[in-house]
Amino acid sequence: MLKRKYLFPHVIEMNYQAGRRLGVNVYLIDGGSEFLLIDIGYMDTVEEIVELIRKMDFNLSTCKMVIATHADADHIQGLTRARELFKTKVAAHPLSVPPLETGDEILTYATIKAQGISIPMPPCKVDLLLHEGDVIKVGDVQLQVWHTPGHTAGQLSFKMGNLLFSGDNIYKDSCVGVIDAHHGSNIPEFIASLKRILHDDATFLLPSHGPVFRRDNRILQKAIDRLTEYQYMADFGTCAIGWPLLDEWEADVCAGRMPNFSGQ
Repeated sequence: MLKRKYLFPHVIEMNYQAGRRLGVNVYLIDGGSEFLLIDIGYMDTVEEIVELIRKMDFNLSTCKMVIATHADADHIQGLTRARELFKTKVAAHPLSVPPLETGDEILTYATIKAQGISIPMPPCKVDLLLHEGDVIKVGDVQLQVWHTPGHTAGQLSFKMGNLLFSGDNIYKDSCVGVIDAHHGSNIPEFIASLKRILHDDATFLLPSHGPVFRRDNRILQKAIDRLTEYQYMADFGTCAIGWPLLDEWEADVCAGRMPNFSGQ
Protein backbone atom coordinates (compact mmCIF):
# COMPACT_ATOMS: atom_id res chain seq x y z
CA MET A 1 0.00 0.00 0.00
CA LEU A 2 1.21 3.49 -0.83
CA LYS A 3 1.28 6.24 1.76
CA ARG A 4 -1.13 8.99 0.77
CA LYS A 5 0.58 12.36 0.19
CA TYR A 6 -2.00 14.96 1.15
CA LEU A 7 -1.29 18.54 0.02
CA PHE A 8 -4.06 19.77 2.30
CA PRO A 9 -6.65 17.88 4.34
CA HIS A 10 -8.79 15.86 1.88
CA VAL A 11 -6.64 16.85 -1.16
CA ILE A 12 -4.19 14.64 -3.05
CA GLU A 13 -2.64 15.77 -6.34
CA MET A 14 -1.60 12.81 -8.47
CA ASN A 15 1.65 14.24 -9.88
CA TYR A 16 2.90 14.89 -6.33
CA GLN A 17 1.62 11.45 -5.33
CA ALA A 18 3.50 9.76 -8.17
CA GLY A 19 6.64 11.82 -7.54
CA ARG A 20 6.96 12.69 -11.19
CA ARG A 21 5.17 14.61 -13.90
CA LEU A 22 2.17 12.74 -15.27
CA GLY A 23 0.73 15.74 -17.11
CA VAL A 24 -2.12 18.01 -16.13
CA ASN A 25 -2.76 18.36 -12.40
CA VAL A 26 -5.26 15.73 -11.27
CA TYR A 27 -6.80 16.40 -7.88
CA LEU A 28 -8.34 13.65 -5.77
CA ILE A 29 -10.81 14.99 -3.22
CA ASP A 30 -11.05 12.49 -0.37
CA GLY A 31 -14.36 12.75 1.43
CA GLY A 32 -13.75 9.71 3.59
CA SER A 33 -16.58 7.46 2.43
CA GLU A 34 -16.13 8.47 -1.23
CA PHE A 35 -13.85 10.51 -3.47
CA LEU A 36 -13.92 12.42 -6.74
CA LEU A 37 -11.36 13.52 -9.29
CA ILE A 38 -10.93 16.97 -10.79
CA ASP A 39 -9.65 16.33 -14.34
CA ILE A 40 -7.96 13.16 -15.52
CA GLY A 41 -5.45 14.17 -18.21
CA TYR A 42 -4.27 12.27 -21.25
CA MET A 43 -5.39 8.76 -22.13
CA ASP A 44 -1.94 7.23 -21.75
CA THR A 45 -1.72 8.08 -18.02
CA VAL A 46 -5.26 7.08 -16.97
CA GLU A 47 -4.44 3.51 -16.01
CA GLU A 48 -1.37 4.59 -14.03
CA ILE A 49 -3.50 7.10 -12.13
CA VAL A 50 -6.14 4.47 -11.44
CA GLU A 51 -3.48 2.06 -10.20
CA LEU A 52 -2.00 4.71 -7.90
CA ILE A 53 -5.44 5.32 -6.43
CA ARG A 54 -5.91 1.59 -5.89
CA LYS A 55 -2.49 1.31 -4.21
CA MET A 56 -3.44 4.14 -1.85
CA ASP A 57 -6.20 1.81 -0.65
CA PHE A 58 -9.14 3.70 -2.13
CA ASN A 59 -12.08 1.55 -3.19
CA LEU A 60 -12.53 2.42 -6.87
CA SER A 61 -16.27 1.85 -6.60
CA THR A 62 -16.50 4.86 -4.26
CA CYS A 63 -15.43 7.30 -6.98
CA LYS A 64 -18.41 9.66 -7.03
CA MET A 65 -17.51 11.42 -10.29
CA VAL A 66 -14.74 12.62 -12.55
CA ILE A 67 -15.05 16.33 -13.28
CA ALA A 68 -13.84 18.06 -16.43
CA THR A 69 -12.72 21.57 -15.50
CA HIS A 70 -13.08 22.33 -19.22
CA ALA A 71 -12.97 20.53 -22.54
CA ASP A 72 -9.29 20.75 -23.55
CA ALA A 73 -7.64 17.53 -24.63
CA ASP A 74 -4.80 17.71 -22.10
CA HIS A 75 -7.43 17.65 -19.36
CA ILE A 76 -10.00 15.22 -20.75
CA GLN A 77 -8.59 12.94 -23.45
CA GLY A 78 -8.65 10.05 -20.95
CA LEU A 79 -12.13 10.82 -19.65
CA THR A 80 -13.97 8.02 -21.46
CA ARG A 81 -11.46 5.44 -20.25
CA ALA A 82 -11.65 6.76 -16.66
CA ARG A 83 -15.44 6.60 -16.79
CA GLU A 84 -15.18 2.93 -17.78
CA LEU A 85 -12.58 1.97 -15.17
CA PHE A 86 -14.26 3.73 -12.25
CA LYS A 87 -17.79 2.95 -13.46
CA THR A 88 -18.70 6.45 -12.40
CA LYS A 89 -20.24 9.68 -13.68
CA VAL A 90 -18.60 12.40 -15.73
CA ALA A 91 -19.47 15.98 -14.76
CA ALA A 92 -18.92 19.23 -16.67
CA HIS A 93 -20.37 22.65 -17.36
CA PRO A 94 -23.14 22.69 -20.03
CA LEU A 95 -20.91 24.71 -22.40
CA SER A 96 -18.30 21.91 -22.28
CA VAL A 97 -20.83 19.25 -23.28
CA PRO A 98 -20.77 19.72 -27.10
CA PRO A 99 -16.98 19.34 -27.52
CA LEU A 100 -16.89 16.48 -24.98
CA GLU A 101 -19.75 14.49 -26.43
CA THR A 102 -18.74 15.00 -30.07
CA GLY A 103 -14.99 14.71 -29.53
CA ASP A 104 -14.51 17.94 -31.48
CA GLU A 105 -10.80 17.98 -32.28
CA ILE A 106 -10.59 21.73 -32.89
CA LEU A 107 -12.50 22.97 -29.84
CA THR A 108 -10.63 20.52 -27.61
CA TYR A 109 -7.19 21.39 -29.04
CA ALA A 110 -6.64 17.75 -29.97
CA THR A 111 -5.76 18.84 -33.51
CA ILE A 112 -3.65 21.89 -34.34
CA LYS A 113 -2.64 21.27 -37.96
CA ALA A 114 -0.27 24.23 -38.22
CA GLN A 115 1.88 22.75 -35.42
CA GLY A 116 1.55 19.12 -36.48
CA ILE A 117 -0.49 18.20 -33.39
CA SER A 118 -3.10 15.49 -33.83
CA ILE A 119 -4.21 13.10 -31.10
CA PRO A 120 -7.36 10.97 -30.79
CA MET A 121 -10.24 12.65 -29.00
CA PRO A 122 -12.71 9.96 -27.90
CA PRO A 123 -16.23 11.36 -27.38
CA CYS A 124 -17.42 11.13 -23.78
CA LYS A 125 -20.96 11.15 -22.43
CA VAL A 126 -21.53 13.81 -19.77
CA ASP A 127 -23.74 12.42 -17.02
CA LEU A 128 -23.99 15.42 -14.72
CA LEU A 129 -24.17 19.14 -15.48
CA LEU A 130 -22.45 21.57 -13.13
CA HIS A 131 -23.70 25.15 -12.92
CA GLU A 132 -22.54 28.30 -11.18
CA GLY A 133 -23.45 28.09 -7.49
CA ASP A 134 -23.94 24.32 -7.35
CA VAL A 135 -22.55 22.53 -4.32
CA ILE A 136 -20.90 19.14 -4.77
CA LYS A 137 -20.97 16.94 -1.69
CA VAL A 138 -18.37 14.21 -1.53
CA GLY A 139 -18.42 12.37 1.76
CA ASP A 140 -17.60 14.82 4.54
CA VAL A 141 -16.56 17.76 2.31
CA GLN A 142 -18.23 20.18 -0.07
CA LEU A 143 -17.07 22.04 -3.17
CA GLN A 144 -18.78 25.15 -4.45
CA VAL A 145 -18.93 25.36 -8.24
CA TRP A 146 -17.71 28.53 -9.94
CA HIS A 147 -18.20 29.17 -13.65
CA THR A 148 -15.04 31.05 -14.67
CA PRO A 149 -15.11 31.43 -18.47
CA GLY A 150 -12.43 33.11 -20.56
CA HIS A 151 -9.88 30.45 -21.41
CA THR A 152 -12.80 28.37 -22.65
CA ALA A 153 -16.54 28.98 -22.40
CA GLY A 154 -17.10 26.10 -19.98
CA GLN A 155 -14.16 26.60 -17.60
CA LEU A 156 -14.99 25.66 -14.01
CA SER A 157 -13.28 26.40 -10.70
CA PHE A 158 -14.11 24.96 -7.27
CA LYS A 159 -14.00 26.54 -3.82
CA MET A 160 -13.37 24.27 -0.83
CA GLY A 161 -12.84 26.15 2.41
CA ASN A 162 -9.77 28.34 1.92
CA LEU A 163 -8.75 26.48 -1.24
CA LEU A 164 -9.66 27.40 -4.81
CA PHE A 165 -9.13 24.85 -7.56
CA SER A 166 -8.56 27.49 -10.19
CA GLY A 167 -8.27 25.50 -13.42
CA ASP A 168 -6.47 27.26 -16.26
CA ASN A 169 -7.33 30.74 -15.02
CA ILE A 170 -4.01 31.60 -13.38
CA TYR A 171 -0.63 30.00 -12.67
CA LYS A 172 2.10 30.86 -10.18
CA ASP A 173 4.14 32.79 -12.78
CA SER A 174 1.13 35.01 -13.62
CA CYS A 175 0.58 33.21 -16.92
CA VAL A 176 -2.93 32.14 -17.89
CA GLY A 177 -4.54 29.45 -20.02
CA VAL A 178 -4.13 29.77 -23.78
CA ILE A 179 -6.13 32.55 -25.45
CA ASP A 180 -7.29 31.29 -28.83
CA ALA A 181 -10.41 31.95 -30.88
CA HIS A 182 -10.50 28.38 -32.19
CA HIS A 183 -11.47 26.96 -28.82
CA GLY A 184 -13.71 29.76 -27.64
CA SER A 185 -11.49 32.09 -25.62
CA ASN A 186 -13.06 35.37 -24.55
CA ILE A 187 -10.75 38.03 -23.09
CA PRO A 188 -13.35 40.22 -21.32
CA GLU A 189 -14.80 37.11 -19.64
CA PHE A 190 -11.28 36.00 -18.72
CA ILE A 191 -10.62 39.33 -17.01
CA ALA A 192 -13.90 39.06 -15.10
CA SER A 193 -12.96 35.57 -13.90
CA LEU A 194 -9.53 36.77 -12.75
CA LYS A 195 -11.09 39.70 -10.90
CA ARG A 196 -13.43 37.29 -9.16
CA ILE A 197 -10.45 35.29 -7.93
CA LEU A 198 -8.64 38.51 -6.99
CA HIS A 199 -11.48 39.60 -4.72
CA ASP A 200 -12.09 36.20 -3.16
CA ASP A 201 -10.74 35.18 0.24
CA ALA A 202 -9.10 31.90 -0.82
CA THR A 203 -5.67 31.44 0.76
CA PHE A 204 -4.31 28.89 -1.72
CA LEU A 205 -4.80 28.47 -5.46
CA LEU A 206 -4.61 24.98 -6.92
CA PRO A 207 -4.20 25.39 -10.70
CA SER A 208 -4.51 22.83 -13.46
CA HIS A 209 -0.83 23.17 -14.39
CA GLY A 210 2.26 23.69 -12.30
CA PRO A 211 2.69 24.21 -8.57
CA VAL A 212 0.04 24.95 -6.00
CA PHE A 213 0.70 28.39 -4.49
CA ARG A 214 -0.40 30.83 -1.84
CA ARG A 215 -2.65 33.43 -3.45
CA ASP A 216 -0.79 36.65 -4.18
CA ASN A 217 -2.89 39.48 -5.56
CA ARG A 218 0.15 40.89 -7.36
CA ILE A 219 0.23 37.75 -9.51
CA LEU A 220 -3.45 38.14 -10.35
CA GLN A 221 -3.27 41.88 -10.97
CA LYS A 222 -0.31 41.44 -13.31
CA ALA A 223 -2.37 39.01 -15.40
CA ILE A 224 -5.43 41.28 -15.33
CA ASP A 225 -3.39 44.27 -16.50
CA ARG A 226 -1.83 42.25 -19.31
CA LEU A 227 -5.14 40.84 -20.53
CA THR A 228 -6.73 44.27 -20.37
CA GLU A 229 -4.14 45.40 -22.92
CA TYR A 230 -4.73 42.29 -25.01
CA GLN A 231 -8.29 43.44 -25.66
CA TYR A 232 -6.93 46.18 -27.93
CA MET A 233 -4.08 44.36 -29.63
CA ALA A 234 -4.20 42.92 -33.13
CA ASP A 235 -1.92 40.15 -31.86
CA PHE A 236 -5.02 38.39 -30.53
CA GLY A 237 -7.11 38.63 -33.69
CA THR A 238 -10.80 38.01 -33.17
CA CYS A 239 -10.25 37.54 -29.43
CA ALA A 240 -9.50 41.27 -29.24
CA ILE A 241 -12.49 43.59 -28.91
CA GLY A 242 -10.96 46.46 -30.86
CA TRP A 243 -7.83 47.83 -32.51
CA PRO A 244 -7.35 51.55 -31.79
CA LEU A 245 -4.66 51.93 -34.45
CA LEU A 246 -7.03 50.83 -37.19
CA ASP A 247 -9.77 53.11 -35.88
CA GLU A 248 -7.36 56.07 -35.98
CA TRP A 249 -6.24 55.16 -39.50
CA GLU A 250 -9.84 54.90 -40.72
CA ALA A 251 -10.68 58.30 -39.22
CA ASP A 252 -7.72 59.85 -41.04
CA VAL A 253 -8.68 58.22 -44.34
CA CYS A 254 -12.31 59.35 -44.05
CA ALA A 255 -11.24 62.89 -43.15
CA GLY A 256 -8.81 63.06 -46.05
CA ARG A 257 -5.77 63.43 -43.81
CA MET A 258 -2.69 62.16 -45.63
CA PRO A 259 0.35 60.80 -43.79
CA ASN A 260 2.74 63.55 -42.71
CA PHE A 261 6.35 62.44 -43.10
CA SER A 262 7.96 65.79 -42.38
CA GLY A 263 10.66 65.64 -39.77
CA GLN A 264 11.13 61.89 -40.20
